Amino acid sequence: MSKQPNILFIMADDHASKAISCYGAGINQTPNIDRIANEGMRFDHCYVTNSICTPSRAAILTGTYNHVNGVSTLDTPIDNRLPNVAKHLRTGGYQTAIVGKWHLGEGKASEPTGFDYWSVLPGQGDYFDPLMIEMGQEVEVPGYATDIITDKSIEWLDKRDPSKPFFLMCHHKAPHREWEPHPKNRSLYQDDIDIPETFDDDYKNRAKAAAEAKMRIKDDMTYADLGLVQPEGGAEVGERATVHSPRRKIPNPRDVSKLRLIDKDTGEIFTFRTSEELSRFKYQRYLKRYLRTIHSIDESVGRVLDYLDEHGLADNTLVIYTSDQGFFLGEHGWFDKRFMYEESFQMPFVARFPNEIEQGRVCKNVVCNVDFAATFLDAAGLTIPSYMQGKSFRSLLNGTETEHWPDIAYHRYWMHRDRDHNAYSHYGIRNQRYKLIYWYNEGYDLPGTNHGGEDREWELFDCEKDPLELFNVYANTEYQQVVADMKSLLNKKMAEIGDEPEH
Repeated sequence: MSKQPNILFIMADDHASKAISCYGAGINQTPNIDRIANEGMRFDHCYVTNSICTPSRAAILTGTYNHVNGVSTLDTPIDNRLPNVAKHLRTGGYQTAIVGKWHLGEGKASEPTGFDYWSVLPGQGDYFDPLMIEMGQEVEVPGYATDIITDKSIEWLDKRDPSKPFFLMCHHKAPHREWEPHPKNRSLYQDDIDIPETFDDDYKNRAKAAAEAKMRIKDDMTYADLGLVQPEGGAEVGERATVHSPRRKIPNPRDVSKLRLIDKDTGEIFTFRTSEELSRFKYQRYLKRYLRTIHSIDESVGRVLDYLDEHGLADNTLVIYTSDQGFFLGEHGWFDKRFMYEESFQMPFVARFPNEIEQGRVCKNVVCNVDFAATFLDAAGLTIPSYMQGKSFRSLLNGTETEHWPDIAYHRYWMHRDRDHNAYSHYGIRNQRYKLIYWYNEGYDLPGTNHGGEDREWELFDCEKDPLELFNVYANTEYQQVVADMKSLLNKKMAEIGDEPEH
């Protein structure tokens, strides 16, 4: 057996930490993902540098921030001539493969490089019978995407050269919107799920951006999101029949008793007495479809862990499960991500490596997705190139360093007022206790003020006293020294990584 460890990196899309049972929220059960944590380590403060799919994947692959790798939005593809962690591992003797979601652009200039084998979904991909691009060739694969990605990953493991260590990136499409569970899992989670205490947030004491975002479960969910269609006669009984796009938002009519919705799979009809009942229905429908979709991922993780056991690979394999960012599950009334608020900012991250990680440990130190590539190379015993901006946290995995770890996370979201979500661009920094956010875009104007930099907004949250992030204390007298200290940390971090400040 090679002394270099195998590295199995399993990543979901939009999987909130709250929807993994080892994180303790209690809304679902994920025994196989929990197994990684129980036999290894759970990270409670792993953060994304840009809470949106494409930029996060670029940071993970290259070990650089988005202003360096050039992938700052959903529409900026990666230049595949850039160095990346797979290329370094392959040069260092590893066999490399990526299966599943790529989402870093399409075409020759952006297809995966550094991998001996790749089979990826174009764009977001489909849940059922997806088209895949395999080594440059299009192939339609029958079945459910989560199962297909797992099958292809295990098939590659079977065919690899056993004399070499492997690096496999198994990237699931699920549970990305729209949420489509496997048919066998559609009946799971029948009991209602507790509604977050901030579900009816009024966004007072926050920046304007919170109130302006169009990510509310009450107002911005669509028919396709919730697996619903309209009956004949349109949205309200008695209207003439109309055809609406599945991307149309579900209406909140003045007389909600006239609204009827139909389950697209079962034909079940739903009616409502009050607007409050409709809002709660949307929340339950969303959460249950989301959790049912995750169930298949957990089953997939179990299959791969069993494969490692059956083939004597478990002890020498670093197994990681994570997501490309967090996700709102009704907190502040929202779905989606994008923001630096905690539910979106925090990534789940569990790791198992029997040869090095003590079982059942929990890490409270702050790490970021830009650190992943350096950690992989360090685990492989390879040199971390100077261009990588992330720092290896192998010392946190094996428990040899915690006291001097920097515990700083930087985030920057670039897509100001995107069409679908109206999320405002911002950047900021978080340490163990405080979070500082700057809403910096020049188009950001408060009512009744002049244009210019003075109209931009700052937020400071005391995450220890206010874990729900309901009170912006930036202007509070007793926090002025904290503001000064956090701005100093922000400036230092931006100078360190070469990102040009707007403040």
